[in-house]
Amino acid sequence: MNANGYRDYFKVLGVDRGADADTIKRAFRKLARQYHPDVNPGDKAAEARFKEISEAYEVLSDPDKRRRYEQFGQYWSQAGAGGGVGGMDVDFGRYGNFDEFINDLLGRFGGGAQPGGGSGFGFGSGFPGGFGSGGFGAGFPGGGFAGGARSGAANLDAEASIRLSLAEAFRGCERTLAVNEERVAVRIPAGVRPGSRLRLKGKGNLQPGTGRRGDLYLTIQLQEHPVWKLDGDQLRGELPLSLDELALGGQVRVATPDGEASVQVPPGLTPGRSLRLKGKGWPVKGGRGDLLLTPVLKLPEPLSERERTLLEELRAARSADPRAGWIQLAQL
Repeated sequence: MNANGYRDYFKVLGVDRGADADTIKRAFRKLARQYHPDVNPGDKAAEARFKEISEAYEVLSDPDKRRRYEQFGQYWSQAGAGGGVGGMDVDFGRYGNFDEFINDLLGRFGGGAQPGGGSGFGFGSGFPGGFGSGGFGAGFPGGGFAGGARSGAANLDAEASIRLSLAEAFRGCERTLAVNEERVAVRIPAGVRPGSRLRLKGKGNLQPGTGRRGDLYLTIQLQEHPVWKLDGDQLRGELPLSLDELALGGQVRVATPDGEASVQVPPGLTPGRSLRLKGKGWPVKGGRGDLLLTPVLKLPEPLSERERTLLEELRAARSADPRAGWIQLAQL
């Protein structure tokens, strides 16, 4: 402070006079963490410095106060506003803990709970869209990150979605996310289901000046697979079979999530009736669900001359009409 009582708030925060709101907020966050009284217990100099940077941020983060400050200098608070920071003479003894003071302070800054439950402080600057080894940002269904009211205090929790392949969800995987300029490794457990929510403790929104962080909740989404579909604890898929395999049965090689396996197809298997492979389905606590294979007729394309000849002979030798009785039942 100069002898005439003027504080250069831009200098206090270490920013240029033309700094925008985001630059001022970042500078305040950095300094607030450094001089936070909880980080410097009993340090009166740090406490005084924290009050000073808080005072500077209160003025420069408010467009009207900043305008009057830049126009009238140390007399800004008397220039049509009726009161102001007034040196921020704060009695810490009136608060139960420092978080109570910060919540009160941020409420005066306009950073408390917002209508609809938001905290007023987001994840900072935007992130590239999508997950994986990159970051994530505002491109999520439902608007990206969201918070809700919690006991009247600012809710710092955030929510986002993460999209996995079926193989990643089946086996489990690890993803690296960019959160608030921090790279966070997330372990996805094997057998996670669509709609499940994973909690990353302390990785949510950051409240400036306090160091408090909410939690990040990730909602699992699964990409479609060309063969397998998840149905509870079971995996379902179609099994292509030839005409002779459907009619005569026999051992056939099939694919499972664990690799190839051999399955006995019963004679006369009709399409729509499923084959069950126990313990080959989705991972569950203490084991696995079942794998269900639904047979579908797969004819060769094109038919060879030999296959065509045999099918012609089969048609000539057929002893029953497959639609016997069906026509009458189907009529309305």
